[in-house]
Amino acid sequence: MQAPDPTLSLSPWGEADEVWARLAGGWTFERTIEGQASMHGTAVFRPMPGAAHATLHYREEGRLRLLDGRAFDAHREYLYQGRPGGFAVLFAEQPPRLFHEIALQPGDDETSAWIGTAAHLCAADLYDSLYRFLADGSFTLRHTVRGPRKDYVSLTRFRATG
Repeated sequence: MQAPDPTLSLSPWGEADEVWARLAGGWTFERTIEGQASMHGTAVFRPMPGAAHATLHYREEGRLRLLDGRAFDAHREYLYQGRPGGFAVLFAEQPPRLFHEIALQPGDDETSAWIGTAAHLCAADLYDSLYRFLADGSFTLRHTVRGPRKDYVSLTRFRATG
């Protein structure tokens, strides 16, 4: 009996160098912020022609609902740049500032095509991030934040709209 073709498990993300480019387009997302809030909305990754590096501009918009029932509109923006074997995420400010770099590795189970981790120190708070690009074409982003000012886990699941 032949071994299964390992490239089949990578679909629809392709090779590690291609993952960030496959983010281009529209997504819906659901986010839980442990013990604090939930959010749902839409996100768009748009190519930025003329950028010094191959870059996608990320913008999310949605409704944030706090545990006490209050709700309000919220948005966030980042820049995603392709890197060999992964991507970098930068804060969308002038000049852009690095949030973290992700080196992708093959998934650790049958549902994950690729995974990548990074850490970012923001003042004294540490953000540990985990990306999982799933075989069904969705992806998740988990931030575990610990420090003197912050202590929570944020988990977001993205699904392509098109």
